[in-house]
Amino acid sequence: MAKETIKATLWGALVTSALAILIIVGSRNLAHFDAALVGYTFAVLFATFGITYRYAMWLQRPPTALYWKRGWQVFFRPRHLSRNLAQWFGRVTGEFALNRFIFRRSKSRWAAHWLIMWGCVMAMAITFPLVFGWIHFETLPEDIHWYRTYIFGFSTFAFPIHSIFGFMIFHGLVWASILVIAGVMLAMRRRMRDHGAAALQQFGEDFLPLILLFAISVTGLMLTASYSWMKGYGYDFLAILHAITVIFTLLWLPFGKFFHIFQRPAQLGVGFYKDVGERSAQAQCRRCKEAFASRMHVEDLIKVEQQLGFKYEIDDATEHYQWICPRCRRSMLALAQGREWNEEVKR
Repeated sequence: MAKETIKATLWGALVTSALAILIIVGSRNLAHFDAALVGYTFAVLFATFGITYRYAMWLQRPPTALYWKRGWQVFFRPRHLSRNLAQWFGRVTGEFALNRFIFRRSKSRWAAHWLIMWGCVMAMAITFPLVFGWIHFETLPEDIHWYRTYIFGFSTFAFPIHSIFGFMIFHGLVWASILVIAGVMLAMRRRMRDHGAAALQQFGEDFLPLILLFAISVTGLMLTASYSWMKGYGYDFLAILHAITVIFTLLWLPFGKFFHIFQRPAQLGVGFYKDVGERSAQAQCRRCKEAFASRMHVEDLIKVEQQLGFKYEIDDATEHYQWICPRCRRSMLALAQGREWNEEVKR
């Protein structure tokens, strides 16, 4: 077994074990754990191992490893730390919370992504703590119309069951499902009407994630409709169907398109890397003497290419092809092609 595989396996086992311990401790030795939800729990544990394993393998790739290392280094540089912290809050708000990076591409695409993202975030924030037994509710002994919330077994706030607050809390998954369904419909509309997207889309990467999210949301809403308005009609079947869709999605999570959810935050480090590079020493083209990129970036790129086995060294003062700016590369290519053409004509 390769060294990278062993390292990734150990990280996966460590993170999965830590989550299992948190489930046991947070549910007070499984006292508040619902055995009916054990299937969801094991699916989450499997997904945790798969995601951690794949993430660890991804971080060991030379380009990713270098960006990851440099991103942390430049972020915590003392002379840039205060500015980086301010930019961090701005980027978390703008790029993640508001999805501005997608808004610049297309408003409809942004709306679909934003609705799906926040619907899923809301659903996970509600579902996982409840499944793991980290949160549970108990009626007050002195008033059965009030619930007290327990987090990790510790008593917190109480609220009336039939209040607006209680209604919003207990129907949180309903609001999440509505957001996801609206986002899925917008995404499906784009995939069916945008000819550019239709030419590139694949079932496993473009349609299957939306189908899974739609199935989870619709079956969840049908469960609510069953026990709220239909006196539990078909509830058992719907509960099994909903469990199948959720568990399948969790098992597929490390292998499909949803893995980009866990990769995306690493882009913050790339942003800080570029920002600090722009404020640092610049690399000058060995041919035209013009600055064209940060010196740190060029030196790191040379190092990564060597690790990957690419040989672009040059036996003159240039030393390496990466010290040539893009404009000069195009010029050199045209000159080389011209020389070859002239030699061909002479022959």
